[in-house]
This record gives sequence, structure tokens and C-alpha cells, in this order.
Amino acid sequence: MTEKTPKKELSGSDNLSEYTVSELSFAVKKRVEDAFGYVRVRGELGRVSRPASGHVYLDLKDEQAVLSGIIWKSAVNKLDVKPEQGLEVICSGRLTTYPGQSRYQIVIESMSHAGAGALMALMEERRRKLAAEGLFDEMRKKPLPFLPKVIGVVTSPTGAVIRDILHRLQDRFPVHVLVWPARVQGAQAAEEVVTAIEGFNRLGVDDAVARPDLLIIARGGGSLEDLWPFSEEAVVRAVAASEIPVISAIGHETDTMLIDFASDRRAPTPSAAAEIATPVRGDLMGSLLSVARRQAQAVERFVTGCQNQMHGVVRGLPHRSALLALPSQRLDGAVGRLPTGLGRHVMAKTASLAGPAGRLGRHLVTASLKSGGHRVATVDKTLTGHLATSLRYKGQQMQGAAERLRLLSYEATLERGYALVRGAEGRLVRRAQEISLGEALSLEFTGHEQVTVRVEDAPKSAKSSPKRRRTSRTLSQGTLFDDTG
Repeated sequence: MTEKTPKKELSGSDNLSEYTVSELSFAVKKRVEDAFGYVRVRGELGRVSRPASGHVYLDLKDEQAVLSGIIWKSAVNKLDVKPEQGLEVICSGRLTTYPGQSRYQIVIESMSHAGAGALMALMEERRRKLAAEGLFDEMRKKPLPFLPKVIGVVTSPTGAVIRDILHRLQDRFPVHVLVWPARVQGAQAAEEVVTAIEGFNRLGVDDAVARPDLLIIARGGGSLEDLWPFSEEAVVRAVAASEIPVISAIGHETDTMLIDFASDRRAPTPSAAAEIATPVRGDLMGSLLSVARRQAQAVERFVTGCQNQMHGVVRGLPHRSALLALPSQRLDGAVGRLPTGLGRHVMAKTASLAGPAGRLGRHLVTASLKSGGHRVATVDKTLTGHLATSLRYKGQQMQGAAERLRLLSYEATLERGYALVRGAEGRLVRRAQEISLGEALSLEFTGHEQVTVRVEDAPKSAKSSPKRRRTSRTLSQGTLFDDTG
């Protein structure tokens, strides 16, 4: 919006141009943007706000003034520095105004740290805060595995760091290495490192990718600004919460970041991290050979000592002939006394049996047999009575069943004046509708007497009246039987 020019010159206050509020606000906005098209401002970040829209609103201040700033959502992810309160930065962008609140502000497009001193002060303040929470306590640090089967490495896949680590591991003790690619510099580095640590910890024993026994977080040397992602609070907390032991290898030996305090072991360089993670295979083989050699020597010394002790004991024992002399004499004496002793033993046993044998007589055996015979006769009589009673009862049951069976048989029905009608091939005829004209029928009476007849009058339909059906059967009764049967 351009400024208005007066149409005429007036005296006093009437010689000024007249504006609306919007016209004046947009005129100021244009003048500010023209005069300060692109600026760089140094200051300390005050209030930092991140609403749901994704934009970032902040205050840039020094000892005497405060400048409002805004970072559009599209530019937030491109920043090299994550805006945090208390951080001293240099911001580059366009100066503009916000007419809705009559204030001026800077639209920030890039941001960088103002100096190492400010970063060191911020890192020290953050270190004290995290240390007060116990994240750096030695008691919570986990021991490293002596010989890990799988090592997870979080670093850039294209840098020299991963090559140094792999080469060092190959020289010392080759193990399986999983590399989780992550940026190690810039605004997105901290988030990707946290994702890698949490991703390794989420792996299970049954997953297709093996869960690492040890993690190495590594990056080469650089300035404090370059290494700053490894002092971010999110990274430190992720390392402290890791269930897998972590070795930090950030920068050179003189570089110390907050991740070094939270990790289970700090390595001065990435190559040193590989040396800490694995032993030297050659040294282990040499140690094993030395242990095996000492073990063999110890076994040999033990066996030799046992042999010497046994020889000493043997020398103190008497000769076997001396040990067996007395038992041999006792054996010879026993052998000599055996025939005589055996005869006396037989005679003694014969005498002991003579007394009971003399007391045994025929009358005792006869009395015993007679008594047993009486008992057998009594038992036999009792069993015979029971058996006869049982047989009579069973016979009565069988007669009753036979009578019931006879009454239910068809012969009993025939005795009451009925006849059994069979058709061709012995087929049983139950209804008149089952026979046809001219068919030969067999009639069976009581006593198994049979007569063959031939049908000369076909049976009437079931739909005919009962009276007519009875009449028809009466008229044809005289021609129903045939004497040919």
C-alpha cells in the first residue's frame, strides 16, 4: 500500500495526509520490508512455542530488546539447529510486520549456533539436569558381553566410521554386524539416532533379524555444533533406557558429549569402540592353548602322584603267599573232616526221624480218612439238595416261558380258526388287494394242513362300500376253493 499525498497545503494540523488504520499498517509493513529485506540477527532464544499447526513461534532477545520471530512449518525441518529456550543463535530471514497486532517480527529461514561458549553453557546446564535424574549413575550401567554374537552399529552408512569399525572387527574377532543408517549431523540427526536405538531394542529373539547383544553409536570428529545432536536430551534418554548395552564413540578423544555420560562405556574413537566390543581372536586362541597345555600337565602330575602313592602302599603289603597260607591250611583241614562229618550228620537226622515215624500207625490214617469221608458226604448231600431245588426252579421258569412262546406263535392263532394265506414263492398275503385274478394261493390250517386254491373273483377296490364288499365275498365263496389242491 503506497502512501497518500496531500491534495493541497493547509496550515497547522490540516496539512497532514489522512490514512485508515489498515492503510497505515500496510504502509509501515512495506517500508520495513523494503528497508530490511534480508537480515541476520544474533540473540538468545526466549519463549519457544510449537502449536499444532507445525509452525514455531519464538522470541529473540538480548539485554535491551526483544524481537518476535516465526519459523514456517516448511522451514522447520531444514534448520541445522533445534530451537530451544536459552540457546544463543544467529538467525537469518526477512523482517516484516504483523498488522493484526501492530508489531514487527522476523521470518526465520535459517538458524545456527552463535558460538561454542553458548553451547557449552547449555550442555552443562542440561548435564546437571539429567545427572540429577540419575541417568548418569554408575550403578545403572550394564556390563558389556565378553564375546557378542551380533553387534548393532548406529552411524552414517557412507562415512569412514563404519569402514573403520568393520575393518577393526575383522582383524580382531569377526562377528555379525547390523548397521542402522542414521544421520549424525543436522536437525534430523537426533531423531534418527533415537529411532535406531529404540528399533534395535524392539527386536525379539524370534524375529527374522537377530537382536544385537551390543550397540555402538559412532561418529567421526567435528566441531561442537556438528556433534551437538549427541547432546540432545532425547538421545541421552534413549541411551539410558536401552536394554542393550551401549558403547558411545563420538568424535575424538577430547570430544565429550552428553551421550558419553549415559552410555555403558565410552570409547575415545570408533576404532577403539570395536576394540572394546570384542577380544582379539588370536589372543583367545593362545590363551586356550595355554590353558589346555596347563591342564594336560596338571593331569599328568596328578596321575604320576597317584602312581607313586600306590607303589608306596604296595611295598608295605605282605606277599600273597603269606596272606593265603593260613586260609589254605584251614581249607585242607575242613576237606579232611568232611566225609566223617557228613556220615555223623546223616545218622543224627535218621535218629531224629525214627521217633515220629514210630508214633505214626495205620489206625491214625484210617481214623483221619473216615472223618474226612463223613465231611465229604455231608457237603455232597447239602450240594445235591441245593442243586435239585435250583433245577426245579429253572425248569418251572422254562415251562412258563415255553407256554408263553406257544401262545404267541402263529400255530396257536391257527388253532383258533384262522388260516395262513401265502402267495407265489411262499409270499405272505395280508390284504385282499395283494392278490390278483387267477392267482394260486396256499392256505395253511392248524396241524400244518395245507390246501391250494385259485382266485376266480378279483378283490374289490378299497373305495367300495363295506356292505357291497361283504356281499361280493359271500357270493364268490363257493368258487374260492379248488379241489385240485
